Amino acid sequence: MLNRLQSKPTHVLVSWVFLRGLALIYLAAFASMAGQIEGLIGENGILPIKSELAAVTQNFPDSKFTVFPTVFWFDASDQTLLMVCAGGMICAALLLFNLVDRIALLLCFTLYLSISTAGQDFTAFQWDALLLEAGFLGLFLSWGSTISVFLYQWLIARFMFMGGLVKLASGDTSWTHLTALNYHYQTQPLPSPVAYYAYHLPQWVNELSVVAVLTIELIFPFFIVLPRRFRLFAAWSFILLQSGIMLTGNYNFFNLLTILLCLFLFDDQAIEKILPTPLIYSIRQKQPLAGNAANSIAAGWLGIVLVTCAIHVWLYNIKQPLILPLKALVQLTTSYSLINNYGPFAIMTTERPEIIVQGSNDGKNWLTYHFKYKPVNLDQKLIWLIPHQPRLDWQMWFAAMEKPTTHAWFAKFMQKLQKGSHQVLSLMDENPFRGKPPAHVRALLYRYTYTSPKQRASTGKIWRREYVGLYWPPKG
Repeated sequence: MLNRLQSKPTHVLVSWVFLRGLALIYLAAFASMAGQIEGLIGENGILPIKSELAAVTQNFPDSKFTVFPTVFWFDASDQTLLMVCAGGMICAALLLFNLVDRIALLLCFTLYLSISTAGQDFTAFQWDALLLEAGFLGLFLSWGSTISVFLYQWLIARFMFMGGLVKLASGDTSWTHLTALNYHYQTQPLPSPVAYYAYHLPQWVNELSVVAVLTIELIFPFFIVLPRRFRLFAAWSFILLQSGIMLTGNYNFFNLLTILLCLFLFDDQAIEKILPTPLIYSIRQKQPLAGNAANSIAAGWLGIVLVTCAIHVWLYNIKQPLILPLKALVQLTTSYSLINNYGPFAIMTTERPEIIVQGSNDGKNWLTYHFKYKPVNLDQKLIWLIPHQPRLDWQMWFAAMEKPTTHAWFAKFMQKLQKGSHQVLSLMDENPFRGKPPAHVRALLYRYTYTSPKQRASTGKIWRREYVGLYWPPKG
C-alpha cells in the first residue's frame, strides 16, 4: 500500500515552476501596459478612464464596483495609472522570488483586473481573460490544494477544445476546406519574420497543418483523463502548436501562457530531471501542506466552474433566460474574468486592409503618421515583439475590417491627433507634425499583400498595396 502511495504522481515541482513562470508573464503584461496606459486611457488618452467611470456611475449607481471592478474608482489620475503598473511589476517580482507569494498573487490579480477592466476596447482580448483566470487559480495552488492541479488541467483542455470547436461552429469554410493557412500568415495582425516565408509554403503543407491544428484542438484535449502517457503526448502536441503560432505571429504572452499551462499535464517525475538537485530539495522542504479547508474550497470552485461552463453551453445552444441565481453567477464570473469563454481564430480573415492615417495644414499636402509595428511602409520589416502587445496597433487591425463608426475609439483617436496629444503621439513611431498639430486629419484604406520572393529580392519590399478608398473623411 505504501509503495502505491509513493508512486502516485505529484505536482509539487510543477506547481513551483508554474508560479515562477506566471510571475514572469505578469511582469511582462504590466511592463507592456506601463508604456502605453497614459496614451490609451489616461487623461489625454484615447479613451480616458475618468469619462468611462462617470458613465458607469450614471448607468449603474448601485452596482458600479461589481459591474466595473477596478481600483481606479479611488483615483484615476495618470500618476495612479502608472503606479498600478509599477505596483503590478513589483508584486510579480515578489512572486518570482517566492516572497509572500499568496499576497503577491492576490495583488497581481487585483491590479491586472483593474487594468483589464479600465482598458475598455484596448484590453478586451482573450489573453487578458486567460491570464486573469490562470492567476486566480494560482491562489488555490499557493495553498497546496491538489484539486487545483485538475482545475488547471481542465482549463488547458477547455481552452484548446473550444479553440477547435469555434472554428467548426463558425461556419467558416476556410477551416473545413483546409485553406485557412493560405491567408493566416499574411492577414494576421502582426506577422513575424517567419510568416512571410510560411505564406509561400506549398499548398499541401498548409492543408496538412490545418488538419494537425483541428486534430490537436478537437481530439487531444480528451487525453487529459487518460493514462499518463496520453497526457504527456497531448502536452507536447499543445506545446508544438503554440510554438508554431509563436514562431509565425506576435501574440504577446498568449502562447507563452498557454505553454505554461501545459505544465500541469506533466508531473514531478517528468520535470525533476531538468531541475538542480538542491533546488528540488528546497522546493519540497518548503511546499505548502494542503489542508481540508484548501481542498474543500478548491473543490467548491471546481463545481462552480463546471456549472458555469454548462450555463455557457446552454446559453449558446438554447438561448433561454436564466433564473436569477444562475444569472448572478454568470455575471460575477464574467465581470471578474474568473471563468471565460475562449476560441481564437474562429473566422479566418482572407484580406488585409490597412488604415493609413494622414494630416495636413492646407488640405492639399498630406503627411503620413507612422505606427511602431503595424505595416505602413512597403519595406517595413517584420519583427518579433513577444511578449509586448502594442494595443493601438492591434486595434487598428480590427478597425480596418469594419466601418469607422463601428469603433467609437477611432474617432477619439483622430481627435487626439488633431489636438496633438503628447500621450497619444507616444504610441506612434513618428509624428510628422512636431511643431504644432495638423489643421486636418484623414484616413485612407489600402489592401496589403506580400510581395513574391522574386519581387522582394529585386525591390527589398515585403508589401505591396492597392488603394481601396477613403476610410475617414478629412476633418478640420
